[in-house]
Amino acid sequence: MAGPDLHPDIQRLAFLLGSWMGEGKGDYPTIAPFAYGEELRFWHVGKPFLAYTQRTWSLDDGRPLHSESGYWRMAGPSRVELVVAHPTGIVEVEEGDLDNATLNMATTAVVRTATAKLIERLERNLRVKGDVLTYDLRMAAVGQPLLHHLSGELQRGAG
Repeated sequence: MAGPDLHPDIQRLAFLLGSWMGEGKGDYPTIAPFAYGEELRFWHVGKPFLAYTQRTWSLDDGRPLHSESGYWRMAGPSRVELVVAHPTGIVEVEEGDLDNATLNMATTAVVRTATAKLIERLERNLRVKGDVLTYDLRMAAVGQPLLHHLSGELQRGAG
């Protein structure tokens, strides 16, 4: 049975659809550098948004590291909105620009629970070329300025 058609408002985000798997590396002044495995999933239900989940795990022993889930929406011909919830008590709202298959996003709001770490700003740059997705993430958190935190390369349909 075929699923619903992709909503016309998000046709420009169709390049994200599917499952992506690969590896990434992270560093930040407050932690030791690390490597991780990662899976991203983007799907739709016929409404004007893409649903999104992400999970990472340690390459050393397979233990879970991070996960997040959210929604991607178009807010005009080349403007994109992203809402992401983290199990660490953080919710981020990002806005940015879509240029072909490149997204440049930055937080417009970060909300946290009383026990969550202080995250002041996040910026994501995500690029898709064929079946390869690469990204960089910068973060200003826990008293540090906006600095590189994560980068990864994932393959569509891998795993």
